[in-house]
Amino acid sequence: MEEQYNTQGRMPLIGDKAPAFHAVTTQGEINFPEDYKGKWVILFSHPADFTPVCTTEFMTFASMAGEFEAMNTQLVGLSVDSLYAHIAWLRRIQELEWKDKKHVEVKFPLIEDIRMDIARQYGMIQPGQSNTQAVRAVFVIDPEGKIRLILYYPLSTGRNFDEIKRVIQALQKADADAVATPADWRPGDDVIVPTAGSCGVAKERMASTDEDQYCLDWFMCFRREKKEG
Repeated sequence: MEEQYNTQGRMPLIGDKAPAFHAVTTQGEINFPEDYKGKWVILFSHPADFTPVCTTEFMTFASMAGEFEAMNTQLVGLSVDSLYAHIAWLRRIQELEWKDKKHVEVKFPLIEDIRMDIARQYGMIQPGQSNTQAVRAVFVIDPEGKIRLILYYPLSTGRNFDEIKRVIQALQKADADAVATPADWRPGDDVIVPTAGSCGVAKERMASTDEDQYCLDWFMCFRREKKEG
C-alpha cells in the first residue's frame, strides 16, 4: 500500500537519514531535521488531539522536557489534526491534573499534518490500524540527522517514557565510549566492550587481571563503570 511508504519507496529504517520536511507547528515553522543539527531529537506521532491516552502522553513528555533538554535532546510531536485544534488542546492540557502532573505547559513544537504528508513519509499511517490517524511512532534521530531507533505502538497503548529516555542514554553512551549496552542497562551499569577480533586478543582478554574488565567467555567481555560520588 503506497501510503505506508515515503518518497524513496519505503519506510525509513534505522541508519537512514531522517526524511526532510518543512512544517507549521505550535512553536512556529520548522525545517526538519536541519533546524536540529547538533542535537538529538525524539520525533513522535499521536493519533488525535483531545484523546485520553494522547493527553497522558503529552503531560508526561512535557513534564520530562527538562530531563531531555539536559541530554541535548529535543522533542517534536506530530498529529494529523489542525494547528488550531493543537493550540486548543494544549491550552486544555495546562488546566488538567493527572497523577503528579498538573498545570503542565507543552513548550515543544507540535506539527500540523492535516494532509498526512509527513506521517506517510515516516510510515506513521498504517492501514491495519487506521487510514486517518497516525500510530504512536517514535523516531530517535542523532545530531547528524540519522535515524537511530524506531518504536511503534498501537493506537490503544500509551508509551513507556522511561524506556524512551533510557534508549537515548544508551545510544549516547555507545557513541561516546564505543561500547554496547546489555539488557536492561541503566547509566552506571557495566557495559559490553567490542568482541575480540582475533584469537590472540580473545586469549589476552580471558587471561587479563584488569580489575575494570571481566569476561564471561571470549566473545562476551564487560567493563565495570566507575560509580559517581
